[in-house]
Amino acid sequence: MGKFYLPLFALLVTAALGSGDMADKIKIQNENVVKAAAAELSKTLPKRVDPFTQLVAISAEGQMLAYTFKIDAAPKSDETIIKEGAERMKRNVTAGICATSNRFLQSGIVISYRYISAATGRELFRYDIKESDCDTLR
Repeated sequence: MGKFYLPLFALLVTAALGSGDMADKIKIQNENVVKAAAAELSKTLPKRVDPFTQLVAISAEGQMLAYTFKIDAAPKSDETIIKEGAERMKRNVTAGICATSNRFLQSGIVISYRYISAATGRELFRYDIKESDCDTLR
């Protein structure tokens, strides 16, 4: 019986070590995909999204693709914008990302939407969306 467990243990250790290599390869692949996507998508910036919002930057941060938006809702204060928009924005952003970026999310890439105030430069909202966030919408 002991002869059976030793090869099984060796097989499990090899599989565990191999999965670490695979995880590293996936991480590197995701980082390369994120860099390429950020470089390509940034070519068209800045881009007006609506009368109050402009997409100003797209960057790669490891396995995260970060979009930075500037909001100009003057004369509203930053506090008013945050109070009135935080939850509504979170729902809309999550639904939009889950609908349009599903393949990225399934690969383990995180999509970050960051909104800054045009008036003060202060971060108003930040939503880092991963695949599990889409489960709450189903």
